[in-house]
Amino acid sequence: MDKLINRPEYLNQLIQNRDVNLVKIVTGIRRCGKSSLLDLFHRYLSEDGVPDTNIIHMNLESLRYRNISDYLTFYDYVSKYIPKEGKTYLIFDELQVVEHWEKAIESFRLDFDVDIYITGSNAYLLSTEFSTLLSGRYVEIRMLPLSFKEFLTFYEFAPSVTMEEKFQRFLQFGGMPILREYQFNEARSFQALEGIYSTVVLRDILQRNHQADQETLQKIMLFLCSNIGSITSPNSIGNILSAEGDIRNKGKNVAGKTVEKYISMLRSAFIFYSVKRYDVKGKQILKTLGKNYIIDMGFRNMLLGFRDAERGHIIENVVFLELIRRDYHVYIGKVGEREIDFVAEKPNDKLYIQVTESMQSPETRERELKSLRMIPDNYEKIILSMDRNYINSYDGIKSLYLIDWLLNK
Repeated sequence: MDKLINRPEYLNQLIQNRDVNLVKIVTGIRRCGKSSLLDLFHRYLSEDGVPDTNIIHMNLESLRYRNISDYLTFYDYVSKYIPKEGKTYLIFDELQVVEHWEKAIESFRLDFDVDIYITGSNAYLLSTEFSTLLSGRYVEIRMLPLSFKEFLTFYEFAPSVTMEEKFQRFLQFGGMPILREYQFNEARSFQALEGIYSTVVLRDILQRNHQADQETLQKIMLFLCSNIGSITSPNSIGNILSAEGDIRNKGKNVAGKTVEKYISMLRSAFIFYSVKRYDVKGKQILKTLGKNYIIDMGFRNMLLGFRDAERGHIIENVVFLELIRRDYHVYIGKVGEREIDFVAEKPNDKLYIQVTESMQSPETRERELKSLRMIPDNYEKIILSMDRNYINSYDGIKSLYLIDWLLNK
């Protein structure tokens, strides 16, 4: 466990929930650091005086547990090791491989004095059967790849490397922790990302969706990667791919439904987030036309090659992920005929955000400001750009340097 790198924000969430009578579930894409987080938590418990006998820590994808595939075997195996005295901490990694695992988890809660921690690499873990059985009795901790702030602590940079150059590396390589071993060697890094991506596609998507076609999935994935930050609908994607001969449209509107199904699979494997549109004046969520953002820029660049020309969309994706990390519910805003990049909400807080590469040209400045000026309420309005701005406010609308915003939390 020596090589573990601390990710204090996530570890603190586990510590704050310790001994609370809820199942703690850490979700996130494969290799984003969930197992390391559980190892860190295990170490924390040991250092806090919990005896080894009272910590049961299993990675269910290890061949050591190859005979445990259903909840009864799982329950019987673990029960044998739970001591009679004191609270026992149950830590289960990649639990989705155990069929109906939720029944065993509920039984541990009822039968023993335990505190339970789980990880899983796909959203089927939180499927309806599970939610019904454990409704209101679990807390989900969504783990993401490294933020830019974490990225700066993960890597060592020569003193001569500027902050802009570090940010450029972040945009190019993304934040999957495993890449640290390759020290920005692009070929090796993209090879590692390809390995993770293939595992996600084969294990977390195609194994669970027997009707799914790998080629169609790949085409939709590439389309979404090429159109990050663009407003699309499953029908429009289906029509474009059908017109290009990529998806054969067997009858009316099949393509749209097919596309929706595949996007849903990508969401369930935590590769993409779909974001709905919100009518700011009408105060309602719109059913049509949203945007899709990728979980990590490294995957996009591995699939498409790194194209700096699309920096505007790339930084928009970075801002979206940062808002999610900061626990906001995020929507695309619509005010009249104009778009607002993000409406970010918490129970007692709301932000309106425009993201643009630069505010230098008067046309861009006017366009970005105009949308925000049309909003009829007084919540904070921000424009994030790559300009090191000397003007930091326009009629109360803040103009911030993106890197400062990412680092000031």
